[in-house]
Amino acid sequence: MRYGYKGEGSYIIYHLTSRIFVCQTSSHQIINQKQPVATIIQSPIISVPQTPPSIQLKSAKGIDYRNLEDLLKLQQWKQADEETRVVMLQVANRTKEGWLQVEDIDNFPCEDLRTIDQLWVKYSGGRFGFSVQAKIYRELGGTREYNERVWDAFGDRVGWRINNSWIEYKDVIFDFKALQGHLPADVPIWRCGNWHDPIWWSSFPAIKRGINLFSRVETCKM
Repeated sequence: MRYGYKGEGSYIIYHLTSRIFVCQTSSHQIINQKQPVATIIQSPIISVPQTPPSIQLKSAKGIDYRNLEDLLKLQQWKQADEETRVVMLQVANRTKEGWLQVEDIDNFPCEDLRTIDQLWVKYSGGRFGFSVQAKIYRELGGTREYNERVWDAFGDRVGWRINNSWIEYKDVIFDFKALQGHLPADVPIWRCGNWHDPIWWSSFPAIKRGINLFSRVETCKM
């Protein structure tokens, strides 16, 4: 059917799709209404997938997000995770320190947070991103106030907690097989001290930064 015979490829495909439509129409309808098959057949409606609209890489701090977009476009999740950490530190002017403070999260420009999130959501097909994580957290009953039960449930839901233990960065899954909301993970929000250290997900400063991030996502209407 790809090439047809003497240009008859389109003719064959048209009648094949028409035949499918007829086979999906009950014989009861055809017999009782005594309509010619030709009146039942309709031209097939073809749905063409639309290309996701391009994202304007806006930044209130003049940050260049093209590298992050390129990495996500290529589904290089680990490198994109690391680049997310880099650009967020640049936005907050905390590159030297290597981690974000709670107040950095509260004052993080919505314009930049939205750009980062939109890139993750777009190229993961809605699987990863800060807004995805925040939605899951809220669905579990999460608020700006820390609740151990909710936080543990959130960790279980996104795969950051396995068998009642919080994972380290070496255990993060950089693949579509990861649970929804699993990434980004290597951002300073979850770090305590030097970013080369393991992720101490269960430490209160890290939890506080995480909760404030989700609150910031809501404030920015993402």
